[in-house]
Amino acid sequence: MKKNENRGAALVVDEGPDRFSVWQEALVERGFNFHGVASPDEAVPMADQHYFDLMFVRETIAGRPTDELLARLLDMMPESVATVLADDESVDRAVRAMRLGAFNYIRAPRRKEEALGPLEEALEYRRLRRDGALRRRQLNQKYDVDNIVGASQAMQDVFRLIHKVARADSTVLILGESGTGKELVARAIHHQSRRADRPLVPVNCGAIPEDLLESELFGHEKGAFTGAIKTRAGRFELAEGGTIFLDEVGDMSPQLQVKLLRVLQEHQFERVGGGKTIDADIRVLAATNRDLREMVATGRFREDLYYRLNVVPIRVPPLRQRRSDIPLLCGHFIQRLSRQKGLEPRTIHPEVMGRLMRYAWPGNVRELENMLERMCILADGEVIGLDDLPVRLAALEPGPPPDEPERPAEHQLPLDGLDFNEAVDSFERALIVQALERTNWVKNQAAALLRLNRTTLVEKIKKKGIKCDE
Repeated sequence: MKKNENRGAALVVDEGPDRFSVWQEALVERGFNFHGVASPDEAVPMADQHYFDLMFVRETIAGRPTDELLARLLDMMPESVATVLADDESVDRAVRAMRLGAFNYIRAPRRKEEALGPLEEALEYRRLRRDGALRRRQLNQKYDVDNIVGASQAMQDVFRLIHKVARADSTVLILGESGTGKELVARAIHHQSRRADRPLVPVNCGAIPEDLLESELFGHEKGAFTGAIKTRAGRFELAEGGTIFLDEVGDMSPQLQVKLLRVLQEHQFERVGGGKTIDADIRVLAATNRDLREMVATGRFREDLYYRLNVVPIRVPPLRQRRSDIPLLCGHFIQRLSRQKGLEPRTIHPEVMGRLMRYAWPGNVRELENMLERMCILADGEVIGLDDLPVRLAALEPGPPPDEPERPAEHQLPLDGLDFNEAVDSFERALIVQALERTNWVKNQAAALLRLNRTTLVEKIKKKGIKCDE
């Protein structure tokens, strides 16, 4: 390894700085950015702000087991290689750590020399995964398209697009409301792509303060600003050769939009406070719950960046537009809760399922998963009944049958009326764009979906100025 070559970041969760020093020297010598926390309560916020290639987690801190912390960290960063540190070795506890996803379980080292062996083992394991077979097998089992639950036509359309775009190296813009599963789509694309043996580095642009996001993405040089006590690699460097997933990209400031545009156009960037140009061999996947076209029209998002990001758009439908998937999702989540959290398997009373099918689900799939977990915990019997429902669902008035299509909110007549011709034109345009996207812009197939002849469809596309990048 070249001197000072960056090999990623490592997190140590242990009982204090005196314990950190054992790992810090060894990790820094091998080119890792070191982060240490003495409290499990600090670890998750740290993981929200940083991506870690390696993690070393003390089995108990202040008498509290860290099992839940380890599971949470590995759920956030499934590609990370985790080692559990114990005061004394135990076969039973080692097996439990492995089941949670840890790679290794060792007696905590007291000197740097004792840490070198376990560190090399973790690095070798990471190399093996990146070489292909082991890592691809493990991660594809979790994030393969077949494991994104959905039998509805809307989700089958999403699956087809995932399979198509995964083979290419194009930028993808994943659109959808919060809680619809945009990150799962991004992971499925990455793990079916030629970059699957390289890192997938997620960044939530809306969760990181604006004044820190630039440094987080592009890194910084020592002394670049107050508090920059050492040079630090950013997420783009950590994703080298792999994929970076920019969630909530619509929250990015105009200044950062310019820098992101340059990465997409020239595949180059500089660290904050640095003059050296760094090449970036990465694929960019972006997601947003905002209307970027409306933001472009109002000057809040750069038009040129929008077109660079929107090479291939994938729209993930809200749960209320794929209600037929709710029973499948319920079964999937209940099974997973039973397996991962030891909750008793439950069945759902048909009357309860009817309420679930009629509910609007403003929080989408994430809200459904959280609600099911709460009901599985609180239910007294094997069957989840009406008494186990939250008040807002229990009080739900009888509605249309589950198979009755929902009328989109934008097609309801406002109290103060509307311009009829403009509304019809807007609806017609939306149907044409949807048909084109569903058929990958094959006009013959889109015309067949709309029961139009191809010539009529082509004329309407020209008249309305519809372009492929919509």
